[in-house]
Amino acid sequence: MSIEIVIPSYLQPYTDNRDTVEVKGNTIGECFDSLIEQHPGIEKMLFDKNGRLHSYVGTYINKEDAYPDALTKKARDGDEVHVIYIIGGG
Repeated sequence: MSIEIVIPSYLQPYTDNRDTVEVKGNTIGECFDSLIEQHPGIEKMLFDKNGRLHSYVGTYINKEDAYPDALTKKARDGDEVHVIYIIGGG
């Protein structure tokens, strides 16, 4: 099973400047575990100290928002996961 995580430019320094990383997993959470196993430095950019996804991290699977069940959302072979930082303002 192979899933591709698309890495935005501001997180690429944590993935050896790669814009995509191939991972394995049955859920987005497992895919993130695989990403962190390959690139441990990215964990702090995605998760807080309690292991929860930062509130400003958005996840999309095949261009569809995975919120609110991002980490438990099923992933299948060939899926594409996008990670973005959600910016607030006014």
